[in-house]
Amino acid sequence: MTESAAPIRVLLADDEAMIRYGVRLILRHAQGIDVVAEAANGHAAVEEAAAHRPDVALVDIRMPVCDGLAAIAPLLALDPAPRVVMLTTFGDDDNVMRALREGATGFLLKDEGPQELISAVRAAAAGDAVLSPGVTGTVISRMLRSGSPRGEEDAPGDDRIARLTGREREVLAMLGKGLSNQDIAEGLGIGIGTVKTHMGAILDKTGSASRVQAALLAHRTGLAS
Repeated sequence: MTESAAPIRVLLADDEAMIRYGVRLILRHAQGIDVVAEAANGHAAVEEAAAHRPDVALVDIRMPVCDGLAAIAPLLALDPAPRVVMLTTFGDDDNVMRALREGATGFLLKDEGPQELISAVRAAAAGDAVLSPGVTGTVISRMLRSGSPRGEEDAPGDDRIARLTGREREVLAMLGKGLSNQDIAEGLGIGIGTVKTHMGAILDKTGSASRVQAALLAHRTGLAS
């Protein structure tokens, strides 16, 4: 992000004040990110989003009065709509699945480190899917059994895999195993910018709308096995 670029505006919705404080503290020290509003339930999150027009909404799945899942649709109905990233914990796979089907950009574990949180906000603002590696494998497995998010089914993928270079196949295989861009870069000994370039080519060549769909393709074609 250049110095002249507008900061990423973030809405934080979580009923736990301590969680909001911790996230706000981390993001406050990140260059180019501003927490412009906070909310303790889904209704308040929608109201704050309508008033402050955030680029990214970090929304806890479980909240009183109106939970994060119920807030997804009204958040995405705003114009402009924020990218919605769900905050979750282990063992919440069913709700994560529903969130993805409702149109959430992705999910982030609450116990991720500060850099992962900052990277997730920046990725969401850039239009990338946000997937916590720690639970991606479980979620992908459930998607394979129950169908893709929002009912989108991948066509047979062998011909699409054939369009990829050898390096792109390696990147796709690692994505399917739940690795982040940073993990992939370290595993292959390449720069993270190169990984992003490969990822863009993978999405384009396979016709995948998101990293989630690309990861599903990796599993369906055996690359991630």
